[in-house]
Formats: sequence, structure tokens, C-alpha cells
Amino acid sequence: MPYQRLLNKEEKPSNEEIIKIIGKKSSLWLNIHDYIDEKYDFTSELVFWTKKYGWTIRYKKGSRTFGYFFPEEEAFSVLIVLGRKEVEKVELAKLNKKVKSIFKTTEQLHDGRWLWIRVLEKSDVECIKEFLHAKRKPK
Repeated sequence: MPYQRLLNKEEKPSNEEIIKIIGKKSSLWLNIHDYIDEKYDFTSELVFWTKKYGWTIRYKKGSRTFGYFFPEEEAFSVLIVLGRKEVEKVELAKLNKKVKSIFKTTEQLHDGRWLWIRVLEKSDVECIKEFLHAKRKPK
């Protein structure tokens, strides 16, 4: 079943519209974004990624992207790409069952392991933080 995302390139969503579509899970959205703003010096930008995935918040440091956050109806998905060295830094013990399964079954490609995680609960947010730590230490 496809997720209801913000797919209209002509209508750039406001923060309020993003929070509204995420609905009951918006506290998780705010939790991870507040954490990133507090612990990292990433630049965030709202960009239209593709017509299939729509609008996303992209976090970057210089030319390096650290993750994409896709708002969806009653949830959101995160795309984080981990290189081989970053994969080795991830502590599997800190991942919940769902995210551990995604991590273990996602193929390591030449440009990294592309982890797509649909965030539905607080433990998913904690797993995202673990991946961020593997990519870059918090300040």
C-alpha cells in the first residue's frame, strides 16, 4: 500500500501542513528534528525529491547528505544511506526488532546501504539517532 505523501511539486508545504499530515505521530517528527538541531550542525532544507516520493526535509553538512525525512499521512519515513565504515559503527543491540530486520536485510551496495524506515513509534526515532551517530558524532 503506498503511503500518502506530499507529491504536488507546485505546492510547497508549510511546517504547519507537514505537522497536520503527520497527525498523531507529529511528536515523533518534532522529537527527531529537535534532536538534530540541538546535537548537529547540519543544514536542513525542504526540497522536492521526486514525483514518487514528494517533499522531504534533507539534512546536509557541506555537500554531504545525512538523511531525508518524508512526511506522510499519520507517519513519516526516513532514508539514511550508510557506507561500509558507518555500517560497522552501528550497535545492533540498540536497534528495535523492526529496524534491526531492515538493517540486516538491506543489501550493501557500492554507494552504501540505503535504509528506508517508516517511523511509527519512539523506538524507531531512537534507531534513527543511532544511525546518525554512526554517520557523525553529536556535538
